[in-house]
Amino acid sequence: MSVKRNKGAPDLQLPMPGLTVVTAPVQAELGLDEAGRGPMLGPMVMAVVALSAAAASELAALGVTDSKRFGAGEKAHHKRAELVRRVESLALHVEVAVIDVAEIDAHVEKGLLNHLERRVALELIGRAPRCGRVVADGKRLFEPLVRSVPALVAEDKADARFVSVAAASLCAKVRRDELWLAICERYRPAFPGLLEGMAGGGYVNEATRRFLRAYAEKYGRLPEETRTSWPAEFVADLLGKVPQPVSPALPGV
Repeated sequence: MSVKRNKGAPDLQLPMPGLTVVTAPVQAELGLDEAGRGPMLGPMVMAVVALSAAAASELAALGVTDSKRFGAGEKAHHKRAELVRRVESLALHVEVAVIDVAEIDAHVEKGLLNHLERRVALELIGRAPRCGRVVADGKRLFEPLVRSVPALVAEDKADARFVSVAAASLCAKVRRDELWLAICERYRPAFPGLLEGMAGGGYVNEATRRFLRAYAEKYGRLPEETRTSWPAEFVADLLGKVPQPVSPALPGV
């Protein structure tokens, strides 16, 4: 069994209907999903999980499903984390990749965020065991990869239909939330009351806006975990100008 975590920065419920369990002749299925494409604070995380038919059946029975169905908040995070431990114990392979804010900003500014996700997806798939089927969540985003990965099936809402993708969804979300909670822990002493619990997850919401406004008023800048390209209008409003971050050279897509 192979369980990996990219060091790029250092409960259970009844089964949900509609999930597709791997059946013969596919020996194993690789699911791919991401978490954190939309937040304003913190990294994006992508994950792949390879499951045998038996593991997929067992995880479906344990309640593995689309990570969004668990809701938000600390209780939901703990439920997802418990299931991720079961995924890691049963999967043939798990790998999680963390994409930091600087790389996200560099690609967003050039309109290449989709290219970034596709490149990371290919890297993850390339390091995983060869499976009879690869399922990715997002038809428009990942369907172009079929040219490189003939076994790939790209579908919208695949995390609600395929156990392997649901498992990848959970792994990506839990890792992303762990990194977000570490950010909260870092800044909580200087901003009491603004980063309690999951504190909005770093998404573009009032909790995030309150924290960023307080940080900008205190320091005249934004924390290094901020995606200055997302949304640019709000960043400009906070700082009184349109930010001009230095963009690193983009790797080949």
